[in-house]
Amino acid sequence: MPTRSDAVALLEEWVASQALRKHMYAVEAAVRHYARMMGEDEELWGLAGLLHDLDWEKHPDDHPHIGVARLRELGYPEAVVHAIEAHAYPDRTDVVPESQLDRVLYGCDELSGLVYACCLVRPNGIDDLKPKSVAKKMKDKAFARGVHRDAVQRGIDLIGLPRAEHIQNVIEGLRTVGDVLEVRGEDQARRRAARGR
Repeated sequence: MPTRSDAVALLEEWVASQALRKHMYAVEAAVRHYARMMGEDEELWGLAGLLHDLDWEKHPDDHPHIGVARLRELGYPEAVVHAIEAHAYPDRTDVVPESQLDRVLYGCDELSGLVYACCLVRPNGIDDLKPKSVAKKMKDKAFARGVHRDAVQRGIDLIGLPRAEHIQNVIEGLRTVGDVLEVRGEDQARRRAARGR
């Protein structure tokens, strides 16, 4: 099985956008958090989270088909490839999220984007972020417009946990990579100082 180092090298080869890289690291962290909670293979699940948007920047019209074809060529496990295909259901693939990994990746993808956006507008970033704040921002259609609310809700339904519990799990996952995502309180203070506030 390819290692995380192999996956990071592939990500860096395919993805130039720092924003997209951060999103992929965020989803990886959330999926890994669920793997730990569920007693699943954290390395395997992490690969799916890390590489789920591999081809988004280079081939947005063919996402995720180009990426999964390359992952198959490189020998990535079918469970990883299937989860990546299923995360684009129903808009881009007809691969239904079936396995636990499929459902978790789907459930963490868009919600990770919303949690990340919430961190960026809070004085303390992710340090004291609560599910209630994320749920409130979810209702505000003008906030983080790129986050598809219907996909967030489908993900919550697929996970099968109460909304607040799922949001808390994603927050906990993202906290583990807060330094990479630059969403801690000190990161927010540095941003404010740079803007002269």
